[in-house]
Amino acid sequence: MFGGATAKGDKLSGSVMTMYSGDFGNVEVQGTMQFSINYVQRLREFHIFVAECRDLAAVDPKRGRSDPYVKSYLVPDKANLGKRKTSVKKKTLNPTFNEILRYRVRMEYLRTQTLILAVWHHDTFGRNSFLGEVDVDLSKWDFDHTQMNYLALKARTTPTLAPSNGRGEMRLAIRFLPQITHSEGVTKDGPNTGEIHIWVKDCKNLPLIRATIDPYVKCFVLPDTSRKSRQKTRVLRRTADPVFNHTMVYDGIRDADLTEACVELTVWDRDRLASNMLGGLRLSAGTGRSYGAEVEWMDSTPYEVALWERMMATPNEWVEDVLHLRMVNSAKTAFK
Repeated sequence: MFGGATAKGDKLSGSVMTMYSGDFGNVEVQGTMQFSINYVQRLREFHIFVAECRDLAAVDPKRGRSDPYVKSYLVPDKANLGKRKTSVKKKTLNPTFNEILRYRVRMEYLRTQTLILAVWHHDTFGRNSFLGEVDVDLSKWDFDHTQMNYLALKARTTPTLAPSNGRGEMRLAIRFLPQITHSEGVTKDGPNTGEIHIWVKDCKNLPLIRATIDPYVKCFVLPDTSRKSRQKTRVLRRTADPVFNHTMVYDGIRDADLTEACVELTVWDRDRLASNMLGGLRLSAGTGRSYGAEVEWMDSTPYEVALWERMMATPNEWVEDVLHLRMVNSAKTAFK
């Protein structure tokens, strides 16, 4: 399908701080929230049914009222891409919402997240006020439980967002060159083919699964899992913060392939007897399908999709990001 490949060169607990502006601590938190959550397999959607809140604090104590709404987001996924909101209910401490907030995410990804449901007072002319929140650790949640939950709202307990899910992070840059021409005036692999360049810069805070780890990065451009598709960085010894500065090049890529293919990058620890996966990420359109077939590996997170879309929107230019590593079921584990 593609041309050749060339090598160059603590689990969250309790409440966490949201990344939105607003006033915290100026209203004493009280009251409860009623909600249910469900994962709809046929849609691959996570649904949060926000039913109601009761006995909320009054931002306007003289009139005994607030203008509440509920905001949801997933952490450690950054809040900018993970935010959903209900409508605002005016002048009430007992709002009824009966609204569904939806996330199109894979269950594998959802299991790495904590759901935060925060209640806010909407101020048209000033800063919104925090009224309390509940959190649900989705790694431990029984998704067969779809009944209503009644939880007391909690105050904000920590000032900063927990940094990661314990798998570390990767700094990388990618670019797509739509046409690679040579002196003969034709493209290397026929008409209208180009190259994807993947520059793996470094990783930080990799999990220490033993006293010292010897990490390296392996790459495939799926759906091709052949030896020709596999590329690897060198192994760096005894470090959880490896600096690779290694660029991988995949040629024979057409524009149309960009919505069907997926760059899978996995980080491994080279042990004397075997290699063990430390984490990975997948860069793609995240549609769940490839060349007409439903596939498990088209499960990119919102941030992975965002980087891929930036690459497609700016051909010939490097785009860079730091992405959290997560556990992935590698599409190809035979060649370690």
